[in-house]
Amino acid sequence: MSFTGKYELQSHENFETFMKALGLPDEQIQKGKDIKSISEIVQDGKKFKITVTTGSKVLHNEFTIGEECEMEMLTGEKVKAIVHLEGDNRLVANVKGLKSVTELNGDTITNTMTMGDLTYKRISKRI
Repeated sequence: MSFTGKYELQSHENFETFMKALGLPDEQIQKGKDIKSISEIVQDGKKFKITVTTGSKVLHNEFTIGEECEMEMLTGEKVKAIVHLEGDNRLVANVKGLKSVTELNGDTITNTMTMGDLTYKRISKRI
């Protein structure tokens, strides 16, 4: 199953609480909570390029399944991570106490981020 495509955020749960726990400033949280972000994923075998555009902020990460890479967090911090593929439709990464699971089902991508007992869920549809 290929993740390649453009996806628009449809809904998200627990955004403000989760972003505050990540350390994002209140001003950035307020700006980001109502913006419909666009995620563009390009998959070439085990290589992925993911670009998330939220308003004027662009987050760009590239990785190869199973290999260590440098990823930019929502806070702008760069960290080392390894992304694993579970089955043919789930990308899983653990970064600095944060677990990210991105699951593709048809034209819907669900991204669930968990940190301690806090969970943030994003649902995006292919456009």
